[in-house]
Amino acid sequence: MSKINHISSSGEFQKLISSNICVIADFYADWCGPCNAIAPMFEQLATSHSQPGKVAFAKVNVDHQQEIARKYGVTAMPTFLIFKNGSVSETIRGANPSALRNAVATAASGSAKATGPVFQSKGYTLGTAAAPGRAVGGGNGGFLGGLGQGGAGLADDMVRFFGLYLTTLFSFDAYTAAESSPFKVGAARR
Repeated sequence: MSKINHISSSGEFQKLISSNICVIADFYADWCGPCNAIAPMFEQLATSHSQPGKVAFAKVNVDHQQEIARKYGVTAMPTFLIFKNGSVSETIRGANPSALRNAVATAASGSAKATGPVFQSKGYTLGTAAAPGRAVGGGNGGFLGGLGQGGAGLADDMVRFFGLYLTTLFSFDAYTAAESSPFKVGAARR
């Protein structure tokens, strides 16, 4: 049994691309000599590298599936497109056995590695407790997100903000002035 999917519709091709990590598609024509010459090698690669749900091989007859060929800009036969996670990652134009063999080997080995989890931590869901050491909006600081961190409200935050702004604006060394300013965030309140 052949491990090559012979595409008969655009929907079938999209389903194949979305249900596999990697798809190697051969865009060919029956009348194309180079297409017929490289076809046995493509079948051999499909037999040795196909992995259900990971690596799939497809043949698209450009005379019967012109819409698909046009969508992917296929202008020469044979053209081999390698899809990774739904998008084209490599294009090989012409009957180049070594380029095709290398591209398939690279794509198949890369797909075998792509089975692990993408994220290593469980993450956080909006509306739940924040990560340790990180404040999430709506704290005690009022409208400006807690510039003063003391909960005195909007008026105190505005005074600190404009005081710090004016202190740094009219100084030669803005950083030193901000560090020694009575308006700096974290300074003791009177």
